[in-house]
Amino acid sequence: MTENYTILVINPGSTSDEISLFKGMEEVFHKTVRYSAKAMEPYESQPVTAQFEFRSRLLMETLEEENVDTKHLDAIIGRGGLLRPIPGGTYAVNEAVLRDLKSGEYGDHPSNLGGILAHTLASDLGIPAFIADPVVVDEMHDLARLSGMPENPRVSIFHALNQKRVARLAARELGKKYNEVNLIVMHGGGGISIGAHKKGRVIDVNQALDGDGPYTPQRSGGVPGGGLLKMAFSGKYTLQDLKLKMKGKGGLIAYLGTSDLMFLENYLDGKPVSQEDIDSLKPGVDKKFIELCLQGMAYQIAKDICAMGAVLHGDIDGIVLTGGIIYDQRIKPWIIERIEWMGKPIFCYPGGDEMASLRDAAIRALNGSAPAQIYN
Repeated sequence: MTENYTILVINPGSTSDEISLFKGMEEVFHKTVRYSAKAMEPYESQPVTAQFEFRSRLLMETLEEENVDTKHLDAIIGRGGLLRPIPGGTYAVNEAVLRDLKSGEYGDHPSNLGGILAHTLASDLGIPAFIADPVVVDEMHDLARLSGMPENPRVSIFHALNQKRVARLAARELGKKYNEVNLIVMHGGGGISIGAHKKGRVIDVNQALDGDGPYTPQRSGGVPGGGLLKMAFSGKYTLQDLKLKMKGKGGLIAYLGTSDLMFLENYLDGKPVSQEDIDSLKPGVDKKFIELCLQGMAYQIAKDICAMGAVLHGDIDGIVLTGGIIYDQRIKPWIIERIEWMGKPIFCYPGGDEMASLRDAAIRALNGSAPAQIYN
């Protein structure tokens, strides 16, 4: 893939937007626009599409600051959002994609804005807009769908783009192809997903949006069902209140008042932090409780990684840890100390180079090596 295409990549996340411009394989610039909890407060009870104007304005400001001449773009690709379950690959953003992303019929998530933002700018320029490997990539086997409640089956919603990227990297380190290995992959960011990759297919994965799995910096993860039912019928909470407790105001935010792992790490290490960050902590939260909550998140992650070992019958070529939380110098070793007994190679790829993955997907669509699929 040596074509000299100029591609803009847009990756909306829960707490930030990543924007990259590529000229061929070279990344001309990359910028992460971060949003504080306070900046997002006006939108917390609204569908994600309410953030479109806010994020679109900041996108255009960033392009102007970086002196990007959009007339030279060959394509724009956004992170895939919540569509109906589909095979992995690159998809052209058409009216059907826009309809389902905007309606939120299959779920409401910031990644829905990826295709919408890409299409809005691309349509003005007369160039293609794509999405690739959306979070709804579904390769689960039938056993994984059973939940014990027929009306509420387990579904596949996870960080497909980055999980598959790092799985390919790990396979390469093992001297094999992705479809030749069995891996357990954990992506940890604002959401946390843990997948069992069997010969190139993710046969089981937790519903990382607002369902099961570990608690995260912003999400509650799997919670005791009986307790949740009591809360739902207590009269103290609206449906929207409980949705926020599950996604947006759950996890570390619920316990501590913040989801900023960098601040928490610096605070625990006695490094300089802003008074604003300190004030974001809930009353009574001390360093001992912060460390307990961080360790609890690592504990739940490790426990679910080990569970995926059973899914693969113990036939595991490696365990892959990725996402922003793997930068954390406490959480990473806490996870590793609970999984290294499995005796498998552990690969760590902090963060997630989703931008390059999206670039590659756009190039494959433009050069015809893997033409864009049509969603309908």
